[in-house]
Amino acid sequence: MRSHYSGDVNAAAIDSEITVCGWVHRRRDHGGVIFVDLRDRSGLIQVVFDPDEAEQFAQAERLRNEFVIQVTGRVRARPDGTVNKNLPSGEIEVYTTALTVLNASETPPLQLDESETVGDTARLRYRYIELRKPRMQRHMMLRARVTRAVRNALDELGFMDIETPILTRATPEGARDYLVPSRTQPGHFFALPQSPQLFKQLLMVAGMDRYYQIARCFRDEDLRADRQPEFTQIDIEASFVDADDIMAINERMIRALFKDVLDADLPDPFPRMSYAEAMRRFGSDKPDLRIDLELVDVADLVADTDFKVFSGPANSDSGRVAVLRVPGGSSLTRKQIDGYTEFVSRYGAKGLAYVKVNDVAAGREGLASPILKFMSDAAIAGIMERCGAADGDLLFFGADSAKVVNDALGALRVRLGHDLERVADGWQPLWVVDWPMFEYDTETKRWYAAHHPFTAPAVDDADALRDAPHDAMAKAYDMVLNGSEIGGGSVRIHTPEMQQAAFDVLGISPEEATEKFGFLLEALKYGAPPHAGIAFGLDRLVMLMAGADSIREVIAFPKTQTATDLLTGAPGLADNAQLRELGIRLRKTDKPAPDAG
Repeated sequence: MRSHYSGDVNAAAIDSEITVCGWVHRRRDHGGVIFVDLRDRSGLIQVVFDPDEAEQFAQAERLRNEFVIQVTGRVRARPDGTVNKNLPSGEIEVYTTALTVLNASETPPLQLDESETVGDTARLRYRYIELRKPRMQRHMMLRARVTRAVRNALDELGFMDIETPILTRATPEGARDYLVPSRTQPGHFFALPQSPQLFKQLLMVAGMDRYYQIARCFRDEDLRADRQPEFTQIDIEASFVDADDIMAINERMIRALFKDVLDADLPDPFPRMSYAEAMRRFGSDKPDLRIDLELVDVADLVADTDFKVFSGPANSDSGRVAVLRVPGGSSLTRKQIDGYTEFVSRYGAKGLAYVKVNDVAAGREGLASPILKFMSDAAIAGIMERCGAADGDLLFFGADSAKVVNDALGALRVRLGHDLERVADGWQPLWVVDWPMFEYDTETKRWYAAHHPFTAPAVDDADALRDAPHDAMAKAYDMVLNGSEIGGGSVRIHTPEMQQAAFDVLGISPEEATEKFGFLLEALKYGAPPHAGIAFGLDRLVMLMAGADSIREVIAFPKTQTATDLLTGAPGLADNAQLRELGIRLRKTDKPAPDAG
């Protein structure tokens, strides 16, 4: 039906006849001549209707926005002074000789002007209209280029694309499963996979050696800007590799991806940082290295002060007292500081002490803060020296449990970086390594896997793992990019003895392990090779590459914050016949239906 895409036509096509198809983006009537901006996924092209072409002109007068049309005409140069340098087709226009209206359109429920502010409800309810916007089309095309580049890179590295089951069984991976009732086995349920983790390990046992999959995954969890109930990950596993091998392979893949899609050169190799160092310097296990602000520990300097807010955490094994120095921050107003105090309270901080540095050389007299009266001259001098404080700086203090301090000051660091325009340009990838194997929850009084239960410990000693889980380090690694975790992986446990030891620490009995993971434990008995892997969040990766604020911007049909699909009305009700066939009876509940947003 067409010879060209609109965005592909340029001055090289002058004097040729072409046919283009698309939507009426805008119609303008200028002194008897009608101009139409015709839009398809490649861009816009200007189409001209002359009154001398009476039939086409009469049809053009009836055109409205979003009519679907086919235009045949001659390409000609635009008159002097009318060239649009912002369009690839901006030097030319099409003089129409034939017009066919393929479909009319009612007035759309939302306009395609990018500057228009439209609520999320309308954008998701009429997603097929929202997706016509050039911004959204760019995002979808970017996503397609990303997946193509990933496949090309992994194919060249000898990986095979292998699909794993969608209908599987429930496994504890940190979130609720989506359950699917079985009609043929009443009372039994499939689960949609949270990840292909167990299957890709079985593929290594099967000798597939190098596997990848762009896999659909499902987690029934509360949503955020970068979370959806169904999401896509780039899933990778390889045999006879160690952590360094798998990290090198994936660095190569990510470098090739960014070069291919964005023409961006990433460092070679990526820097590495231990989990402990990341938490100490940045209060985060996914630090944004574009921001040049760091946390500095000062607990030893304030341990003897009478100020209990500081001395309490300073003398606690689980406490931390840290300072975040903000160069030039003394210009912040009290209102701004109060705003940051409210901000850190969301992370459990009970307050935000600060010191304004007016004149370092003047000592105590050159500083301004209500907390100075509680500290000795020696403590003040020590803090100034350790932080590298300079005239005009502002020092923010965090004093609480290490978790609260890390969460609060880590988030404040990022907020200040953006507010004060201290975020450097470009891409800053990082490997975070040397993770703890387990995390202890004081409320439930039990250990949890820092990554997942199949991660290998750094020391190959099952008894040592059971005896000292608090000291156990994992062969785990996360890839971080500009403050977002884009991928996480590990060397896997490949012997049944070590796997059972990990289950023992996690409180998973042999009976429970056999019931839930018996097929994996059995497979490990039959010559499982050493193997390792990683999974990248495709949605989050594309979001970063697109410069979008939410993964909903790079997913064609996303859900709302309540996991509702406003376009189709899912989830919906099942009729009684379907429920009877599945052996399901619904109980009445007082829980209200989720709202649309």
